[in-house]
Amino acid sequence: MIPPVKNPQDYNQALLDMASQSLAELARTAEQKAGKRTPAQESHFLCTWMADSLKEKRFSRLVMEDLKAWIQQGRTLGAGADLKGLLERIVSQYGRALQDPAQLGTRLAALVCELEEAGWLVFTDAEVSAKLRLLSQGQSSLVISASEYQGHIAEGELLKPLVLYVRGDEKQLAQAAFAQGLLLSQGDKKATLVKHHKAYRLVPANAQPALALLAEVVA
Repeated sequence: MIPPVKNPQDYNQALLDMASQSLAELARTAEQKAGKRTPAQESHFLCTWMADSLKEKRFSRLVMEDLKAWIQQGRTLGAGADLKGLLERIVSQYGRALQDPAQLGTRLAALVCELEEAGWLVFTDAEVSAKLRLLSQGQSSLVISASEYQGHIAEGELLKPLVLYVRGDEKQLAQAAFAQGLLLSQGDKKATLVKHHKAYRLVPANAQPALALLAEVVA
């Protein structure tokens, strides 16, 4: 069987729809219960709901692999999987990012400034085209190739994907990205050109083809 071709925008919307409907079903059934569900009971319900949804093909095939992974986590970790929290973060972060995916270049500049003000080393004026090593003495750092930072953004819009090379607190990075309405890819050590840094991709219109880096606090 030929796997479905992912249209990133369709994937993002499918993910948001799935998370929204799952939380709505959790809330709807909770109203029928005499008492409040425990975290373990919520996780069990969502795990079962996701498994049934997969069997009955309730949601787009684009989120099939995500569902499989979360079902496995739910069965293995129980309440520790925090499926409800995961879905709430997806709804909040994706809902915000997809509501207005314009001016990502301007938003990236704001993220860069925020991290710099927080004490990070930030480099956007050097070319990154081969393996580099940054001597930061343990200080958090962000590197963006000059050709991408200058050439992939015009009038505040991100025209082409660019890569952020990051060494630092991933939770802080995720929170800063959420604050600016940016969807960053998951960090990749293998794809990096800067030693001891992870590579994160930002793409036009926030059209990530897979689950983005999620912030811990999305309220």
